[in-house]
Amino acid sequence: MLLTNVICMDELFDTNDATGLAALVRDRKVLPRELIEFAISRVEERNPVINALVATRFERALEESDHPPSGPLAGVPFVVKDLGLNVEGLPSTGGSRLYRNVVASNDSELTRRYKRAGLILLGNTNTPELGRNASTESVLFGPCRNPWNLGHSTGGSSGGSAAAVAAGLVPAAHATDGGGSIRIPAAACGLFGLKPSRGRVTAAPSHALFRGPLSIAHAVTRTVRDSALLLDVAQGAHVGDPFVIAPPTRPYVQEVGESPGRLRVAVDLATPSGVEVHEDCARVVDETVELLESLGHVVVRARPVFPLDALATCMQIYMGVPMAADIDAFLREEGRALRDDDLEELTRYIYEMGKEARAVDLAHAAGELERAAQEIGAFFTGVDVLLTPTLSRQVPPLGLLDTMNMASIATHAGAYSALTSPYNITGQPAMSLPLGFDSNGLPVGVQVVAAFGREDVLIRLASQIEVVAPWRAAPMWPPNPA
Repeated sequence: MLLTNVICMDELFDTNDATGLAALVRDRKVLPRELIEFAISRVEERNPVINALVATRFERALEESDHPPSGPLAGVPFVVKDLGLNVEGLPSTGGSRLYRNVVASNDSELTRRYKRAGLILLGNTNTPELGRNASTESVLFGPCRNPWNLGHSTGGSSGGSAAAVAAGLVPAAHATDGGGSIRIPAAACGLFGLKPSRGRVTAAPSHALFRGPLSIAHAVTRTVRDSALLLDVAQGAHVGDPFVIAPPTRPYVQEVGESPGRLRVAVDLATPSGVEVHEDCARVVDETVELLESLGHVVVRARPVFPLDALATCMQIYMGVPMAADIDAFLREEGRALRDDDLEELTRYIYEMGKEARAVDLAHAAGELERAAQEIGAFFTGVDVLLTPTLSRQVPPLGLLDTMNMASIATHAGAYSALTSPYNITGQPAMSLPLGFDSNGLPVGVQVVAAFGREDVLIRLASQIEVVAPWRAAPMWPPNPA
């Protein structure tokens, strides 16, 4: 008798993460089609409230659920961000009106890896236009709403994916991180979010050498073991990749539950430019410090020496020039000029700045990226990890980071990626742990950064914390009203 004959599907879906659901499928206690049918019903019920998914492939998902590959996540429902990953037959808009009619003609390499693992893809998730905002509220699709408070942001740019997991539409979701876009939504929505090291996950067939050295794909999850398993599924170079990192010594899922040893932990409560973080964010970090000390770790107050000029140059060039090149290439293919209603104001501003850059500016930025990696990376020869808040401020209300309001963006936007973006430039792995709440009742994330290539250290530490200070693993539903 199937387990679903004797217990409620809501309970089954909410008390199991992706790893747990896959185990139930393997043990023939639930059918993949049952999981997919239930996930579809969840999307139909809850998505109109939070606006997490912007395109679906339900019929294909149901067909695939009848004969999923026998991978480690066979039959588990999953969603992908509408940016940086193509799924054949699904729109590929990047949240932009410019690309509103683009439909993917084939799968990205990472999509194929997800499918081989047995994941059943339900659709695309909401993202800010071309990922250039720390809040998911594009003109094309409208705002994605945080289940913890519908009047607040889910973060960005993987806000739709984070909302889908936080609201229980799926147990885990694809995400990408080019300046904090996994960690920021994880922090805003009370999830675990790990940004891998540069080169750990292929971007193929997208170009990464110049167009995407800051960005890396992975996932947002409710549990550490799901993140580890999904990284095992995703990791590894593809033919032609410009960045090839040493492979892990063993599967990441085997690091879950392993002792991290006695770590030397540096703690910093200011942004790279020296601005003190919000008191709620600082308080949760201080509570985490007490926890780590109780676990036997050595905690010191220390911070890297940040080359602020190098960081600023890299963000300006790599956020603008590759995007401008892609937009111009698309316009040439379409045989038309850019129209006033193609791009939001912030994206248009970044595009125009990108077009003004010279070849010498690009060469300079490449050198500055290496300098930042060398200077910041040197700090991690003396400590194992660095602990900071993920966000320097509380989760923003919707509208504060409105990309059609350049005055508000100029005032507020920088604060929301100030603590995350340096490690996109250095390429180091970093994670956000949901370890507290602010005075508004919204989640607060704690960021932990490790040396390049040391995702294993982060997974061990995260799983240790998850055991002694477990966070909410069930979906946040019903949502809190605005």
